[in-house]
Amino acid sequence: METKNQSRIMLIHSDADPVRLAFPVLNTPEQFQGPGKPRYSGTLLVKPGGANDKKIRAALRATAAAKWGEAKADAAVKSIEASGKIAYKDGNAKSDYDGFAGNWSLAAHAQESAPPTLLDGVKNRLPRNTGVIYAGCHVNASIEIWALDKSKGFGNQLNANLRGLQFAAAGDSFAAARPADDDEFEAVEGAHDAEDDDFA
Repeated sequence: METKNQSRIMLIHSDADPVRLAFPVLNTPEQFQGPGKPRYSGTLLVKPGGANDKKIRAALRATAAAKWGEAKADAAVKSIEASGKIAYKDGNAKSDYDGFAGNWSLAAHAQESAPPTLLDGVKNRLPRNTGVIYAGCHVNASIEIWALDKSKGFGNQLNANLRGLQFAAAGDSFAAARPADDDEFEAVEGAHDAEDDDFA
């Protein structure tokens, strides 16, 4: 579905064309850039040249065409990409982060008032604190690309809204991505369960 200055796309994970999640902020919205409004977010890592990469690039161009005109679309995307004010970037620029090297990254956000839908593999809604969807897992993602022009005082931009995520497949957790499970630990020798009178 497309509306004026917006393009909605669905990114679909497959073994041949993976979609992986990094830096998820899905439980509680976090403040953005100091005084910015709290928001949910996640970065989607995709394979260059794959179907998902092509969907994103087509949506960026379509959104630019709707905002600035068909004749200026290609130049607008190129200019915004050069300025860095675009949601879709070469992951090699952040190769120090897990999963970024060799992929492209789409940074997507959602307002506190419109949190992204979270689903498991059979389309059951997930509570926000389950940890089923985590940094490093593979996902399907509903995304909306939208344009912002320089009249707003921030320069021309092409941004992405995070509308929803569906768990598609497990993946190795990225660093500091997922809490440890209880069964990873052994009981400490000499330890005992706390009693009520242990606490003041």
